[in-house]
Amino acid sequence: MKNFKYALISSILTLLVASIVFAYLFYKNVSSEKDNSFKPNNDSSQEQMQTENSSIIPANMRTLIDNTISNSRENIITNTVKNVSPAIVGINVTKTMYFRDPYSFFFDRVYEKQMPGVGSGAIISPDGYIVTNDHVAGDVNKIIVTMTDGTDYDAELVGTDKSSDISLLKIKAKNLPYLQFGNSNEILIGEWVIALGNPFGLFEINDQPTVTVGVVSALNMNLGLIDERYYLKMIQTDASINSGNSGGPLVNSIGEMIGMNTIIWQENKGGSLGVGFAIPINTIKNIIAELKANGFVNRDFWTGISIHPIDDAIAKYYKLSSTFGVIISNVSRHSPAEDAGLAVGDVILEVNDVKINDDKTLMYILHQARTNDILKLKILRDNKSQFVNLKLEPKV
Repeated sequence: MKNFKYALISSILTLLVASIVFAYLFYKNVSSEKDNSFKPNNDSSQEQMQTENSSIIPANMRTLIDNTISNSRENIITNTVKNVSPAIVGINVTKTMYFRDPYSFFFDRVYEKQMPGVGSGAIISPDGYIVTNDHVAGDVNKIIVTMTDGTDYDAELVGTDKSSDISLLKIKAKNLPYLQFGNSNEILIGEWVIALGNPFGLFEINDQPTVTVGVVSALNMNLGLIDERYYLKMIQTDASINSGNSGGPLVNSIGEMIGMNTIIWQENKGGSLGVGFAIPINTIKNIIAELKANGFVNRDFWTGISIHPIDDAIAKYYKLSSTFGVIISNVSRHSPAEDAGLAVGDVILEVNDVKINDDKTLMYILHQARTNDILKLKILRDNKSQFVNLKLEPKV
């Protein structure tokens, strides 16, 4: 709010000064015409006048104008970028890849190759914790973090969660600049956002983050399962995100981190099409708390059910009045689902009082659950609703 007031005052002041200058120039022009109409043509006096008045704007007014224009260039976006940039890092990783050469005489011989990779990250505490994507730093041999002052640090992988695509790193440093977390439940569609990061490894050129600006285009975008990672309730933005931006923060106009840049929409593996997706900060908060405590997220449970979305054909076959919910297509023997009394043909309507619109909604709820949690399911059986409790037992 303070930055907004500052930008508003600067704009008003700029308009006021421009009006004063216009009025001044108009007055000078009129006065000059009047003076010239009554004065004889004297070249020497004209030269003297031009020398004495080499500028039509007085020095003190020119200084005021220059200062006002300079201040008006600084707005809420530029101030936010200035404040948050020191907390952005570039990440360079090395991963060992193993392979066999099919053309080698010794086909069984295993070769290894060091594969480099780049990404981005955000410092989230003064003692060196950094958050990034699992697909950037989750399965690598070496991690180098580059600060905006050019300093490099070896980073430790504190923990990673492939399922949510979130990794937590740690460097040995103190009193670092860091980002404040926002609340992704308070994000507004259409509000300005800033994506910062290290696209294409450009940190190697000047150690400074690249900045792109856009708006929140949509919320709660369920992209489903991609490369063994669940992308659910994502933030969609038109702020340009490119290769290497992964793991960098998405911040709002007051500098709060509201998401982590993760996916770009591409055609045929080309460049960004202006559609990017970020993991909401509230999801990140929960995951990094577990990573910091345990190094992993405990989702080693099973339910024993297979589900299927309900289309018109399934609704007609099971004589359902709507396509709302998901239907159980299989129940494994001796499974938590069987113990709970679930059966093939049951329709899951709600889980923990959350309406199940489709299979992705249920997928999201299970992704947030942990081993030994008990889920309250509202199901439809024989066109009658009832409740059952499903315990998420450890896998055996």
